[in-house]
Amino acid sequence: MATVNTEAGEDFLRLSDPYRRELLAHCYRMLGSVHDAEDLVQETYLRAWRSYGTFEGRSSLRTWLHTIATRACLTALERRQRRPLPTGLGGPGDDPAGQLTERPEVPWLEPVPDALVETEGADPAAVVGSRESVRLAFVAALQHLPPRQRAVLLMRDVLRWKAAEVAELLDTSTASVNSALQRARAQLEKAAPSEESVGEPADAARRELLDRYVEAFVTKDVTEIVRLFTEDVVWEMPPIPEWFRGPEQVAALVTVQCPYAPGDARLLPVGLNGQPGYALYTRGADDAPGVHRPFALHVLTLAPGGRAVSHVGCFFDTSLFAVAGLPAVLTDGGRR
Repeated sequence: MATVNTEAGEDFLRLSDPYRRELLAHCYRMLGSVHDAEDLVQETYLRAWRSYGTFEGRSSLRTWLHTIATRACLTALERRQRRPLPTGLGGPGDDPAGQLTERPEVPWLEPVPDALVETEGADPAAVVGSRESVRLAFVAALQHLPPRQRAVLLMRDVLRWKAAEVAELLDTSTASVNSALQRARAQLEKAAPSEESVGEPADAARRELLDRYVEAFVTKDVTEIVRLFTEDVVWEMPPIPEWFRGPEQVAALVTVQCPYAPGDARLLPVGLNGQPGYALYTRGADDAPGVHRPFALHVLTLAPGGRAVSHVGCFFDTSLFAVAGLPAVLTDGGRR
């Protein structure tokens, strides 16, 4: 194993650190888990640091790091299951008031906080492109691709590598890369949203809708909640495999299954997957007045124009609150 002297090690850290967030975004797209992505980025940097003495500069440092990260992800995916959302496992449920059963053994797709993957100081066009490539529907669609197809599509369509560069990384031919890319694009067209459906709404319409969303859930105003959604809205909530379609179904779900009284919830805005998101805190029966604890993260997809919500991913893994830098307890007097 090559050794790295102190000066070279400091040089490596200085030059490589600016790529940490985009490497995390890449590993997240590959793995569908922010926890796994953080582990693989750490592994990437460790491998790169150990090998930095042999780095000859035939490619850019950025390309070299992405090569190491992609290979590490492909190795990890050999022994890991794909990470679905409930909508990827079957049809919608028909009894939102019935018994809901968690399946914690399923490795579910996780949301990623924008703060972990957006590059500081990036130009607006780059920020928009970064957000599009981590949208929940896009990452969920990626999970249906075999790992090597997933890598090909991300390297070609997101990172904009040449086919020959991807072929070298995967130790295959350019023709094989082009064939894999064609198959991957065809698969994604079936599962991923169109550009129109993920377009950013006008600021005023977006702000009004999101304000109404917060107010409706804090007050548990089911009538208003129904008005917020499109007719074909989808609500899914890992680790619960059941999911529901339509505003009336979602309203019944919230009425029966959300264990908090009107006024006993607080929502903090948090960017997730390049989309509007909220951290939902609720007050339990044993909590003091004004004390609210993590309950779920909501990732919202807005319909074109920003006047209705078309999809809600409600994630009950409260360990994600810490990942997003959210407080462990929320009080009416502040955070702690």
